Amino acid sequence: MLINLTDYFEVDGKRAEIKVPYEAQVFNDGINELPIVEKDDLNLLVENVGGGKLMLKGDMKVVIESPCDRCLKPVKVTVPMSFDYSVVKPDGFHEEDEDDYQDFMEGYELNSETLINNELIMSLPMKVLCKETCKGLCPVCGKNLNDGECGCDTFVPDPRMAAISDIFNAYKEV
Repeated sequence: MLINLTDYFEVDGKRAEIKVPYEAQVFNDGINELPIVEKDDLNLLVENVGGGKLMLKGDMKVVIESPCDRCLKPVKVTVPMSFDYSVVKPDGFHEEDEDDYQDFMEGYELNSETLINNELIMSLPMKVLCKETCKGLCPVCGKNLNDGECGCDTFVPDPRMAAISDIFNAYKEV
């Protein structure tokens, strides 16, 4: 959704609180398509702070369904987001720095979907677990170890001892 901010750039001190709906049903994190289970509207505060600058402050909460990083069981993850940006009037008189580039601004319009998606990517947890004690999957058969042991032999020999093991196996008595 595009929000026209022209009036806010023109009038010093102009301020407004806007509720912006987030219309996406699925979130793409760059690897997976994660379904959005629940979402709030974005509470956006737009304020002209003078000198052709706007202050954008916002917060919202999104609940996505993501696979557990150990056992792949679907987990509902609540992602709270809040941000605080300073946006400069796009009239060409300000030097644009690589670090200050904001892809959610398209001229005088704010692209709320891009802003929310960027914040959602930055707010996602590094590791999603169904529970802290998740045992994951068996590396041999792939069974979920939270449901019980599978009985597979998971012994992995130390690779540093492989040469000695080969010597013992070559001279093993029959």
